[in-house]
Amino acid sequence: MPRATKIVATLGPACSSPDVLARILAAGVDVVRLNFSHGHAADHIDRARLAREAASKLGREVAIMADLQGPKIRIGKFAEGKVILEPGQTFVLDAECELGDAQRVGLDYKELVRDVAPGAVLLLDDGLIKLIVEAVEGPRIHTRVVLGGALSNNKGINRQGGGLSAPALTSKDMEDVKVAAQIDADYLAVSFPKNKEDMYMARQLLRANGGRALLIAKIERAEAIVALDEIIDASDGIMVARGDLAVEVGTAAVPGLQKRMIRMALARNKLTITATQMMESMIHAPVPTRAEVSDVANAVLDGTDAVMLSAETATGKYPVETVETMAQICVEAEKSDTVELHSEMLNQTFTRIDQSVAMAALFTAFHLKVRAIASLTQSGSTALWMSRHSIGCPIYALTPETGAQRKMALYRNVHTLFLEQSADRDAVLLAAEDLLLARGQVQLGDLIVLTIGEPMGKSGGTNTMKIVKVGEHRS
Repeated sequence: MPRATKIVATLGPACSSPDVLARILAAGVDVVRLNFSHGHAADHIDRARLAREAASKLGREVAIMADLQGPKIRIGKFAEGKVILEPGQTFVLDAECELGDAQRVGLDYKELVRDVAPGAVLLLDDGLIKLIVEAVEGPRIHTRVVLGGALSNNKGINRQGGGLSAPALTSKDMEDVKVAAQIDADYLAVSFPKNKEDMYMARQLLRANGGRALLIAKIERAEAIVALDEIIDASDGIMVARGDLAVEVGTAAVPGLQKRMIRMALARNKLTITATQMMESMIHAPVPTRAEVSDVANAVLDGTDAVMLSAETATGKYPVETVETMAQICVEAEKSDTVELHSEMLNQTFTRIDQSVAMAALFTAFHLKVRAIASLTQSGSTALWMSRHSIGCPIYALTPETGAQRKMALYRNVHTLFLEQSADRDAVLLAAEDLLLARGQVQLGDLIVLTIGEPMGKSGGTNTMKIVKVGEHRS
């Protein structure tokens, strides 16, 4: 059975050459991430083009995810590049400071002075530096160092427990949305959303610029946890962004939140990506730690659609080996995944015909132990619904729409194939069988479940399920 869990890889200097890009795609990358926190528009446009060209040469489609920077709240620069802070010393965050020293540093996010009060805890550099606010005077925040260490230019700031008022979409993000639309990105990841309105605004801006991407909400603020239901409902999927989230809610809370978020998204037929430090040691080492292997495997067993690589592929020394290793871990974890029809599915009431057919296909495939489900689809909706449940056989989505193929690259256990469709239903069904046979996905005599829509070619029109023994039409 082919690997069900998808792999998202961040593009960067380490994998931007056509050769390495082709190798990481061949190793198992399904979605390439363009991190708009780094580089320029021209870089992202070029990498998107190279990724699609490389995928085309391999005879497949790859999804492109544009990841917005969001309101990265940072300190300014130091005259000497960095300073050492000692526990107990005072340190000032000064919105009017140009170049900092061991006593003070400037703020890129000058509104921070309005967001904090005495007693607030500020975490710098992903929590490595901890400051407690003692006073706020005009443009200056007076703090005392609780956890010290080296602090260098432009490190990020989080407030423990959340509460920073920065909007999810900055002026830079608004320009980057235009770039995402220009390259026809398949997914747009929105950083630091606090509520459903942030996602609505991003969707409106994207559509106004002609973009057709699906929206992924990156859950990385404490406020987002409180508003999780509405954010998930306003999005097409979520990213469990464990870095900033851990700083705001505490590292120990993240594993439980990860499982909860994935369950909530699955229940709502939404997509999930698990991200941050999954194979961090492979930035510098050719093999992962045992803890990283367990981390990736646990995300797979949680039911995530995809696991994500960041610096491991963008700037790491072993991008190809990292993808190969992650793919192997996913396959091994999936072997021990529970195959069952959940009671929630059996007790659910469906109001749409196409969703009812999708669930009937799952039920039939599970009990007949078929070799595969083949979904003839325009938009991919039927495949998405089926992919929310683990029933022990692969789902092949056959579509004439390249855009749908690319979007489905992120769906767990969905494997896309391009198939022209016509009004002649029988001819299309025979073509689907032949394609699966030619690709080696099924063999003569195998039982498969087909879902189709009549009349053919209508999006959202799946209304028929058919159980087929492969090759029977030839006898």
